[in-house]
Amino acid sequence: MKKSIFFVVLFSFLTVGCDMRGRDGATGATGATGNSGGTGASGSTGADGASGTSGAQGVSGTDGANGATGKTGTTGATGTTGAAGATGAAGAEGATGAKGQPGNR
Repeated sequence: MKKSIFFVVLFSFLTVGCDMRGRDGATGATGATGNSGGTGASGSTGADGASGTSGAQGVSGTDGANGATGKTGTTGATGTTGAAGATGAAGAEGATGAKGQPGNR
């Protein structure tokens, strides 16, 4: 828009200048009309992302088995009474000493 205004003003100035000198210049050819710029195409909208699949449900744990009860221990036998010790034997009597011989004097 500014360019077209500039050219109109310039053309008018030159035309007035030529009229003031008494010389008419030859009329120039009309400029070609400018084309409007094409409108840019609108961008396409992106597709929605697929939803993720749901996770599998967890399995419940099994119950633990109860432990077996231990057996009761048997009672120990009563100990027997010890045998009495044997009586010691009586000592032997000592031998009688030999008689001496009569001396020679």
